[in-house]
Amino acid sequence: MRLISWNVNGLRAVVNKDGFSWLGEYRPDFLALQEIKASEDKIPAEIYNLGFENISVNSAKRAGYSGVMSLSNLKTQNRKSQFFDDGEGRVLEHRFDNIHLFNIYFPNGQQGDERLGYKMDFYDKFLVYINALVSDGKGVIFCGDVNTAHREIDLKNPKANAKTSGFLPVERAWIDRVIEAGFIDTFRYIRGDIEGAYSWWSYRFNARAKNVGWRIDYFFVSQGLKDRLKDAFILSDIEGSDHAPVGIDIDL
Repeated sequence: MRLISWNVNGLRAVVNKDGFSWLGEYRPDFLALQEIKASEDKIPAEIYNLGFENISVNSAKRAGYSGVMSLSNLKTQNRKSQFFDDGEGRVLEHRFDNIHLFNIYFPNGQQGDERLGYKMDFYDKFLVYINALVSDGKGVIFCGDVNTAHREIDLKNPKANAKTSGFLPVERAWIDRVIEAGFIDTFRYIRGDIEGAYSWWSYRFNARAKNVGWRIDYFFVSQGLKDRLKDAFILSDIEGSDHAPVGIDIDL
């Protein structure tokens, strides 16, 4: 089964660029989109013709902001997760068999101390939530734009960004805690410490062409699902957003 996650940074803009033409080649069973920036009644009609049986949306109350969408051929129970629901449209939780699958657009902390605090609160509540699921015998998969690069290998210029939200020690320490809790960073587990593997590039300074990027988009799986994992990848050649799609192949 193939699961792919993509921060589209504006769903309508990607549709206008024919940004989903790659789906026929990669054929995901589940496609998680973040930062759709569209209310449910403003979703482009083209989205409903992409070949997915089930589509769910959690839009932000604020127009043109945030929002997540999941497109799936899996038979799941879908809900807007209640662990942190304050109207910003950041989470969709899908349940099938004994597995909880999360599509999440994690907060960005670069707008100041208040938003960094919001981000860390979101992080902490989510980790408590998924730890409880694992303790209850559930499998957990979560994907999306985590908005933090974990290690120096995960961005081009770590020293220059040491005091920038997205690479702050407190943010990176949260990912340490996720891994210490038994969750697997699937890309590093499969691909090892390859360098230059990024999922986001600034639109400025020709950063993508120079591969001056950050790896901030992830798939994590709980320890019990590790042996089912077959591949993990970044589709860095796919354009249409400042993020690249990331994905996994897993037996479910």
